[in-house]
Amino acid sequence: MSDVQRRGGPADHAIEVVGLVKRFKKVEAVRGISFAVPRGSATALLGGNGAGKTSTLSMLLGLLLPTAGTITILGDDIAHHRYRVLPRMNFTSPYVDLPKSLTVAENLKVFARLYGVPRIRVRIAELVDQLDIGDFLNRPYGTLSAGQRTRVSIAKALLNEPEVLLLDEPTASLDPDVGDRVRAQLMDYRHRSGATLLLASHNMPEVERMCDAVLMMRAGRIVDTGSPADLIARYGRRTMEEVFLDVARGAEAAAAPGASPEPRE
Repeated sequence: MSDVQRRGGPADHAIEVVGLVKRFKKVEAVRGISFAVPRGSATALLGGNGAGKTSTLSMLLGLLLPTAGTITILGDDIAHHRYRVLPRMNFTSPYVDLPKSLTVAENLKVFARLYGVPRIRVRIAELVDQLDIGDFLNRPYGTLSAGQRTRVSIAKALLNEPEVLLLDEPTASLDPDVGDRVRAQLMDYRHRSGATLLLASHNMPEVERMCDAVLMMRAGRIVDTGSPADLIARYGRRTMEEVFLDVARGAEAAAAPGASPEPRE
Protein backbone atom coordinates (compact mmCIF):
# COMPACT_ATOMS: atom_id res chain seq x y z
CA MET A 1 0.00 0.00 0.00
CA SER A 2 1.36 3.43 -0.97
CA ASP A 3 2.11 6.48 1.16
CA VAL A 4 -0.91 8.10 -0.49
CA GLN A 5 -3.10 5.24 0.70
CA ARG A 6 -1.74 5.00 4.26
CA ARG A 7 -2.75 8.44 5.50
CA GLY A 8 -5.95 8.15 7.51
CA GLY A 9 -9.14 6.24 6.78
CA PRO A 10 -11.81 6.62 4.09
CA ALA A 11 -13.19 9.84 5.62
CA ASP A 12 -9.79 11.46 5.00
CA HIS A 13 -9.79 10.58 1.31
CA ALA A 14 -11.18 12.79 -1.43
CA ILE A 15 -10.68 10.06 -4.05
CA GLU A 16 -10.68 6.28 -3.57
CA VAL A 17 -10.16 3.88 -6.45
CA VAL A 18 -10.33 0.09 -6.00
CA GLY A 19 -9.59 -2.50 -8.69
CA LEU A 20 -10.22 -0.11 -11.56
CA VAL A 21 -10.15 -1.69 -15.02
CA LYS A 22 -10.88 -0.23 -18.46
CA ARG A 23 -10.89 -2.34 -21.62
CA PHE A 24 -11.37 -1.09 -25.16
CA LYS A 25 -12.16 -4.28 -27.10
CA LYS A 26 -8.88 -6.24 -26.88
CA VAL A 27 -6.87 -3.42 -25.32
CA GLU A 28 -6.74 -3.20 -21.51
CA ALA A 29 -5.89 0.47 -20.93
CA VAL A 30 -6.20 0.35 -17.12
CA ARG A 31 -5.36 -2.92 -15.35
CA GLY A 32 -6.86 -3.17 -11.88
CA ILE A 33 -5.38 -0.09 -10.21
CA SER A 34 -6.14 0.97 -6.62
CA PHE A 35 -5.19 4.21 -4.88
CA ALA A 36 -6.52 6.84 -2.50
CA VAL A 37 -5.86 10.58 -2.51
CA PRO A 38 -6.07 12.44 0.83
CA ARG A 39 -8.36 15.45 1.10
CA GLY A 40 -6.56 18.70 0.57
CA SER A 41 -3.51 17.11 -1.05
CA ALA A 42 -1.96 17.57 -4.48
CA THR A 43 -1.13 14.28 -6.18
CA ALA A 44 0.46 13.68 -9.58
CA LEU A 45 -0.56 10.84 -11.88
CA LEU A 46 2.47 10.25 -14.09
CA GLY A 47 3.36 7.98 -16.97
CA GLY A 48 4.36 7.98 -20.59
CA ASN A 49 1.95 8.06 -23.51
CA GLY A 50 -0.35 5.05 -23.32
CA ALA A 51 0.23 4.51 -19.60
CA GLY A 52 -3.48 4.88 -18.81
CA LYS A 53 -3.54 8.35 -17.23
CA THR A 54 -6.17 9.90 -19.51
CA SER A 55 -8.44 6.85 -19.27
CA THR A 56 -8.16 7.01 -15.47
CA LEU A 57 -9.00 10.72 -15.34
CA SER A 58 -11.91 10.17 -17.74
CA MET A 59 -13.35 7.48 -15.47
CA LEU A 60 -12.97 9.73 -12.43
CA LEU A 61 -14.99 12.36 -14.29
CA GLY A 62 -17.65 9.85 -15.32
CA LEU A 63 -16.86 10.36 -19.01
CA LEU A 64 -15.88 6.69 -19.36
CA LEU A 65 -17.55 3.78 -17.60
CA PRO A 66 -15.14 1.38 -15.89
CA THR A 67 -15.06 -2.22 -17.07
CA ALA A 68 -14.59 -3.19 -13.41
CA GLY A 69 -13.77 -1.60 -10.08
CA THR A 70 -15.15 1.24 -7.99
CA ILE A 71 -14.54 4.99 -7.73
CA THR A 72 -15.55 6.96 -4.65
CA ILE A 73 -15.19 10.74 -4.69
CA LEU A 74 -16.00 12.93 -1.69
CA GLY A 75 -17.69 9.94 -0.05
CA ASP A 76 -19.99 9.02 -2.95
CA ASP A 77 -19.71 6.14 -5.39
CA ILE A 78 -19.85 7.91 -8.74
CA ALA A 79 -21.44 4.90 -10.45
CA HIS A 80 -24.57 5.47 -8.36
CA HIS A 81 -24.38 9.09 -7.20
CA ARG A 82 -22.57 10.88 -10.02
CA TYR A 83 -24.79 13.97 -9.86
CA ARG A 84 -24.08 14.47 -6.17
CA VAL A 85 -20.37 14.63 -6.89
CA LEU A 86 -20.05 16.47 -10.21
CA PRO A 87 -21.12 19.92 -8.91
CA ARG A 88 -18.26 19.68 -6.38
CA MET A 89 -15.64 18.83 -9.01
CA ASN A 90 -14.11 20.35 -12.11
CA PHE A 91 -11.34 19.67 -14.60
CA THR A 92 -9.12 21.28 -17.16
CA SER A 93 -7.38 19.84 -20.20
CA PRO A 94 -5.69 21.50 -23.18
CA TYR A 95 -7.18 18.71 -25.31
CA VAL A 96 -10.81 19.70 -24.61
CA ASP A 97 -11.96 22.84 -26.38
CA LEU A 98 -14.71 25.22 -25.31
CA PRO A 99 -17.26 26.45 -27.89
CA LYS A 100 -15.11 28.31 -30.42
CA SER A 101 -17.69 30.78 -31.69
CA LEU A 102 -18.43 32.16 -28.21
CA THR A 103 -16.22 34.83 -26.69
CA VAL A 104 -14.23 34.03 -23.56
CA ALA A 105 -16.71 36.03 -21.46
CA GLU A 106 -19.68 34.23 -23.02
CA ASN A 107 -18.08 30.84 -22.39
CA LEU A 108 -17.41 31.65 -18.75
CA LYS A 109 -20.98 32.91 -18.25
CA VAL A 110 -22.47 29.78 -19.83
CA PHE A 111 -20.39 27.43 -17.69
CA ALA A 112 -21.01 29.51 -14.57
CA ARG A 113 -24.76 29.07 -15.10
CA LEU A 114 -24.33 25.34 -15.73
CA TYR A 115 -22.37 25.03 -12.46
CA GLY A 116 -24.91 27.13 -10.54
CA VAL A 117 -22.31 29.75 -9.58
CA PRO A 118 -23.76 32.61 -7.49
CA ARG A 119 -22.72 36.22 -8.25
CA ILE A 120 -21.46 35.24 -11.69
CA ARG A 121 -20.07 38.66 -12.64
CA VAL A 122 -18.08 38.91 -9.42
CA ARG A 123 -16.64 35.41 -9.78
CA ILE A 124 -15.63 35.94 -13.40
CA ALA A 125 -14.03 39.28 -12.53
CA GLU A 126 -11.97 37.57 -9.82
CA LEU A 127 -10.71 34.94 -12.26
CA VAL A 128 -10.01 37.49 -15.01
CA ASP A 129 -7.76 39.34 -12.58
CA GLN A 130 -6.09 36.25 -11.12
CA LEU A 131 -5.34 34.62 -14.48
CA ASP A 132 -4.74 37.82 -16.45
CA ILE A 133 -7.21 37.05 -19.26
CA GLY A 134 -8.79 40.51 -19.53
CA ASP A 135 -7.00 41.40 -22.79
CA PHE A 136 -8.88 38.71 -24.71
CA LEU A 137 -12.06 38.44 -22.66
CA ASN A 138 -14.23 39.62 -25.56
CA ARG A 139 -12.49 37.65 -28.29
CA PRO A 140 -13.99 34.42 -29.69
CA TYR A 141 -12.39 31.41 -28.03
CA GLY A 142 -11.55 29.96 -31.44
CA THR A 143 -9.22 32.88 -32.24
CA LEU A 144 -7.01 32.40 -29.16
CA SER A 145 -3.52 30.96 -29.05
CA ALA A 146 -2.92 27.58 -27.38
CA GLY A 147 -1.53 29.29 -24.27
CA GLN A 148 -4.49 31.67 -24.01
CA ARG A 149 -6.90 28.75 -24.34
CA THR A 150 -5.12 26.95 -21.51
CA ARG A 151 -5.61 29.93 -19.21
CA VAL A 152 -9.29 30.19 -20.13
CA SER A 153 -9.73 26.47 -19.48
CA ILE A 154 -8.24 26.90 -16.00
CA ALA A 155 -10.58 29.84 -15.34
CA LYS A 156 -13.51 27.65 -16.38
CA ALA A 157 -12.31 24.90 -14.04
CA LEU A 158 -12.17 27.25 -11.05
CA LEU A 159 -15.57 28.90 -11.61
CA ASN A 160 -17.47 26.72 -9.14
CA GLU A 161 -14.63 26.67 -6.57
CA PRO A 162 -14.37 22.86 -6.79
CA GLU A 163 -13.45 20.64 -3.87
CA VAL A 164 -11.75 18.21 -6.28
CA LEU A 165 -9.86 19.57 -9.27
CA LEU A 166 -8.56 17.24 -11.99
CA LEU A 167 -5.80 18.78 -14.10
CA ASP A 168 -4.53 17.31 -17.35
CA GLU A 169 -1.30 19.11 -18.37
CA PRO A 170 -2.43 22.31 -16.59
CA THR A 171 0.36 24.55 -17.90
CA ALA A 172 0.76 23.09 -21.39
CA SER A 173 1.54 25.72 -24.05
CA LEU A 174 2.22 28.43 -21.47
CA ASP A 175 5.45 30.40 -21.53
CA PRO A 176 7.62 30.06 -18.39
CA ASP A 177 6.41 33.31 -16.81
CA VAL A 178 2.69 32.66 -17.31
CA GLY A 179 3.12 28.99 -16.39
CA ASP A 180 4.79 30.00 -13.13
CA ARG A 181 1.95 32.40 -12.31
CA VAL A 182 -0.69 29.77 -13.10
CA ARG A 183 1.04 27.23 -10.86
CA ALA A 184 1.19 29.80 -8.08
CA GLN A 185 -2.53 30.51 -8.55
CA LEU A 186 -3.45 26.83 -8.39
CA MET A 187 -1.33 26.34 -5.26
CA ASP A 188 -2.88 29.40 -3.65
CA TYR A 189 -6.37 28.14 -4.52
CA ARG A 190 -5.60 24.78 -2.95
CA HIS A 191 -4.27 26.33 0.26
CA ARG A 192 -7.15 28.82 0.57
CA SER A 193 -9.96 26.38 -0.19
CA GLY A 194 -8.60 23.04 1.05
CA ALA A 195 -9.30 21.58 -2.40
CA THR A 196 -7.79 18.30 -3.58
CA LEU A 197 -5.74 18.37 -6.79
CA LEU A 198 -4.98 15.38 -9.01
CA LEU A 199 -2.86 16.27 -12.01
CA ALA A 200 -1.39 14.47 -14.97
CA SER A 201 1.70 16.26 -16.23
CA HIS A 202 4.85 15.75 -18.26
CA ASN A 203 6.41 18.79 -16.58
CA MET A 204 8.50 17.24 -13.83
CA PRO A 205 9.65 20.52 -12.18
CA GLU A 206 5.94 21.35 -11.92
CA VAL A 207 5.31 18.05 -10.15
CA GLU A 208 8.20 18.61 -7.74
CA ARG A 209 6.90 22.08 -6.93
CA MET A 210 3.18 21.37 -6.61
CA CYS A 211 2.70 17.79 -5.44
CA ASP A 212 2.79 15.98 -2.10
CA ALA A 213 2.62 12.55 -3.70
CA VAL A 214 3.11 10.81 -7.03
CA LEU A 215 1.45 7.79 -8.60
CA MET A 216 3.67 6.32 -11.35
CA MET A 217 1.83 4.46 -14.13
CA ARG A 218 3.11 2.23 -16.89
CA ALA A 219 1.11 0.00 -19.25
CA GLY A 220 -2.11 0.51 -17.29
CA ARG A 221 -0.71 -0.28 -13.86
CA ILE A 222 0.58 1.77 -10.93
CA VAL A 223 4.18 0.63 -10.60
CA ASP A 224 5.46 2.99 -7.88
CA THR A 225 4.30 5.67 -5.46
CA GLY A 226 5.73 8.18 -3.01
CA SER A 227 6.50 11.84 -2.51
CA PRO A 228 8.75 13.45 -5.16
CA ALA A 229 11.62 13.60 -2.64
CA ASP A 230 11.14 9.95 -1.64
CA LEU A 231 11.11 8.75 -5.24
CA ILE A 232 14.20 10.78 -6.15
CA ALA A 233 16.06 9.30 -3.17
CA ARG A 234 14.82 5.75 -3.76
CA TYR A 235 15.95 5.74 -7.39
CA GLY A 236 19.24 7.43 -6.60
CA ARG A 237 18.46 10.21 -9.05
CA ARG A 238 18.64 13.99 -8.94
CA THR A 239 15.26 14.99 -10.34
CA MET A 240 11.77 13.65 -10.97
CA GLU A 241 12.51 13.79 -14.68
CA GLU A 242 15.21 11.17 -14.22
CA VAL A 243 12.85 9.04 -12.09
CA PHE A 244 10.17 9.40 -14.78
CA LEU A 245 12.59 8.12 -17.43
CA ASP A 246 13.54 5.14 -15.26
CA VAL A 247 9.90 4.16 -14.76
CA ALA A 248 8.94 4.76 -18.41
CA ARG A 249 11.79 2.47 -19.43
CA GLY A 250 10.82 -0.24 -16.96
CA ALA A 251 13.62 0.34 -14.47
CA GLU A 252 11.51 0.59 -11.31
CA ALA A 253 12.70 -2.86 -10.20
CA ALA A 254 16.14 -1.33 -9.68
CA ALA A 255 14.66 0.79 -6.89
CA ALA A 256 13.44 -2.15 -4.84
CA PRO A 257 14.46 -2.14 -1.16
CA GLY A 258 18.14 -2.89 -0.83
CA ALA A 259 18.99 -2.04 -4.42
CA SER A 260 21.48 0.69 -5.24
CA PRO A 261 20.85 2.13 -8.72
CA GLU A 262 23.80 3.82 -10.30
CA PRO A 263 23.42 7.62 -10.27
CA ARG A 264 23.48 9.26 -13.66
CA GLU A 265 26.53 11.33 -14.49
